[in-house]
Amino acid sequence: MSTPELPQNYTGRRIALPETRQLDVLAGLFERRGAEVLRCPLVSIHDAPDQAPIRLWLDRFLTDPAIGDLILLTGEGVKRLHAAAERFGLAEAFLDRLAHTRLIARGPKPGRTLKQWNITPAIQAEIPTSEGIIATLRQMDDLAPEVGVVLYGTEPNRPLIDAITALGRVPVAVAPYIYATESETEAVTQLISAMAAGEIDAMTFTSQPQIKRLKTVAEKTGMTEELSRGLDRTIIAAIGPVMADTLRAMDIRVDVMPEDRYFMRPLVDALAEKLAETPVDRG
Repeated sequence: MSTPELPQNYTGRRIALPETRQLDVLAGLFERRGAEVLRCPLVSIHDAPDQAPIRLWLDRFLTDPAIGDLILLTGEGVKRLHAAAERFGLAEAFLDRLAHTRLIARGPKPGRTLKQWNITPAIQAEIPTSEGIIATLRQMDDLAPEVGVVLYGTEPNRPLIDAITALGRVPVAVAPYIYATESETEAVTQLISAMAAGEIDAMTFTSQPQIKRLKTVAEKTGMTEELSRGLDRTIIAAIGPVMADTLRAMDIRVDVMPEDRYFMRPLVDALAEKLAETPVDRG
């Protein structure tokens, strides 16, 4: 059975995609629908440089039966923990412990990562945000005495940690990866110039470090006004409410966000609808 041809509703459009964990997948979704994709390496992801806290967390997770619940904020965190467990010779024990722990996922990405090991989260927050996780925890009357938390990058996520503590439980958090920002500045400044010149139809944002890096480079290179002009001229798409709130907090207009499913394909569909209403303007 042949795959139906996708509508080419991005033909003649230039879409800027900041670096993401699944850049090739997202770029492919756009390119198969006719878009010209400009890839910009705003951030990269690395294992936490100090692996000692990761080993300590793994040892506690594997041996402490009080950790009966584990909150997974990202799929990347699960991947990095598994890779660390492999380095320490603990991979089999780690996967067995995951399979016998109640897993609480913020959104669909942790589940997609766990699928490769035939593990499924027991609970997924109705709203894929930290606030959604907090609301879920407050509805649970059998929360474990200790709650593991796989953090998003190095952000401490004080609201979530404080909420767990307020529920009378002990949070056991780990940050297995970091966002690095040593990407070439020249590529970022070229993107800013292209946006300011009206050469980019739309730009997508899928994680907070992307916009933070963009603004930092603009400030360091004296291109703040040019970036502001470029953002005003470009359709801005956010993958979900957390990303949208971050942009708005920086006084950046959000033109597109999926209505209820906050991942890549709905983002591409929502942006296509917006562009269908917007004439091509290279002036």
